[in-house]
Amino acid sequence: MAPIRVLTALDHARTQYYHFKAIIIAGMGLFTDSYDLFCIAPVMKIIGRVYYPPSSPGGGKPGVTPPVVVSATVGVALLGAVVGNLVFGALGDRVGRRRVYGPCLLLLVCSSLGSGFSVCRTRRCVLSSLCFFRFLLGVGVGGDYPLSATIMSEFANKRTRGAFIAAVFSMQGFGILASSGVTMVVAAIFDRVTGHPAPLDTPEAADLAWRVILMAGAVPAGLTFYWRMAMPETARFTALVQHDVQKATNDIGRVLTDLDLNPIAEEEQASAIPRTPEPFAYAATAPHYGIFSRRFLAQHGRNLLGCALAWFLLDIPYYSSTLFQSQIYQPWFPAAGRVNVFQEAYNVARFQAIIAVASTIPGYFAAVLLIDRVGRRRLQMAGFFLMAVFLFALAGPYDHYWRGNAKNAWYIVLYALTFFSANLGPNTTTFILPAELFPARFRSTCHGISGAAGKVGALVGSVGFLWASQARDRGQVQAGYEPGIGMMYALVILGGISLLGLAVTYVLTPETMRRSLEENESEPGQAHAGELAADADGGVMRLQEINVTPKSPASMLSSHVSTSPIHPHRFSV
Repeated sequence: MAPIRVLTALDHARTQYYHFKAIIIAGMGLFTDSYDLFCIAPVMKIIGRVYYPPSSPGGGKPGVTPPVVVSATVGVALLGAVVGNLVFGALGDRVGRRRVYGPCLLLLVCSSLGSGFSVCRTRRCVLSSLCFFRFLLGVGVGGDYPLSATIMSEFANKRTRGAFIAAVFSMQGFGILASSGVTMVVAAIFDRVTGHPAPLDTPEAADLAWRVILMAGAVPAGLTFYWRMAMPETARFTALVQHDVQKATNDIGRVLTDLDLNPIAEEEQASAIPRTPEPFAYAATAPHYGIFSRRFLAQHGRNLLGCALAWFLLDIPYYSSTLFQSQIYQPWFPAAGRVNVFQEAYNVARFQAIIAVASTIPGYFAAVLLIDRVGRRRLQMAGFFLMAVFLFALAGPYDHYWRGNAKNAWYIVLYALTFFSANLGPNTTTFILPAELFPARFRSTCHGISGAAGKVGALVGSVGFLWASQARDRGQVQAGYEPGIGMMYALVILGGISLLGLAVTYVLTPETMRRSLEENESEPGQAHAGELAADADGGVMRLQEINVTPKSPASMLSSHVSTSPIHPHRFSV
């Protein structure tokens, strides 16, 4: 059967130029995502100085953005990402990956520009507008996750599929590095143009600096918009969801030129039979059931629970660790009262760049190299375990040693290793697994559900950690916060969550390495009907191909029962 051979050709295709082009096209969305999400830390430093000046001119302290405002700005973007994962994930399965891929990127571009303009210049208006556009930005960020992962998984061959999807995801590391670089350049230019203002003197130009930083995130996304719109629909969506095998063959033949598809096209032309399958044959080979049905729950519910729960548990410590940076870089740079607004933003961005180069990007590279050798499941378990080890290592002596000795090199090493472990393991594998485990007509939706669960975990980790990590002694609490459980106990909890993620992976996560997507999904009727299947005696036979010669419903039933394992839900009336 032609569609099966097309998908088999995809699974065994040689790595070609278009695979790398697809990595860049899909990865640029992740690049923009991480740029927009991580540039907000230095931006909030500038906003604090511009819109929250010190109450007394001679107080000796610069303006600080209130924690409620910081939490709201971070939280609305993550809430938007939850919505984007669910909405664009469902649309990707309903109308096609490609048809919503361009609009999703366009939303990223427009919301990045909108975040920079933020309509007006009064504090209330600016912050309200910023939160609105950050929410829309989050929708675009969330929508890009299931679309990019699904498109890359359906273009790749089964030998290197994991490395290709991991390479797409690794663009996040370069997005973090780019956000730091742009922030440093913008801050340095504004600092020089304004004549190196005094520490407590915030020039009016600072209100323009943070806008430039945010709007710069639209540039890389805008550069790839044309190529996203020019991409063909994936062959798996066209063949398995739209049931248009000829179009799938033609589309994939245009971009992967090294595929031997001529025999397939010749066979389809020679067959000269109607392409519409008989009603009974269609019901027998491609049964329809919804994502909320009992059948979906029985066949794929376990995998969906494993993907969503692992992603949720990962993002709690991962995003918490990102916010933990403020506790680390402070001892290494001058106090905020001794530097001006541009220098403070520069220092925050510089530390982010150091962490990205030292741990984040190497972690992604290690994942790309190991994902198709070690396997997704093992790598995810190892990453969760190492995260727990390093978080416990930070937590144990924190109050007695690290708090007053944060300049100790081992302190930075342990912190960097938590990021390396996350990107080597679960931060990458939780992005890959949902794109490999589910049927083509549910793949984008299930990835969106898993990603949405992750962003809920990110919301819990980022907002909750800001408050929970505050000291129990009110005298040591940062301005605007309430006493919490303390940094040591917060880190212990994060380590425990990492161990829970290890347990969830061990119990619920299957291995998908070097298996075709149709093998992984294990859905009768969409598996490789042209591949070898085991018969009842344990032998091997080739499944019959339907629609080669016209058959009556009775003969179809007889043929199907004689060549396929009996399934209680196979036949529908």
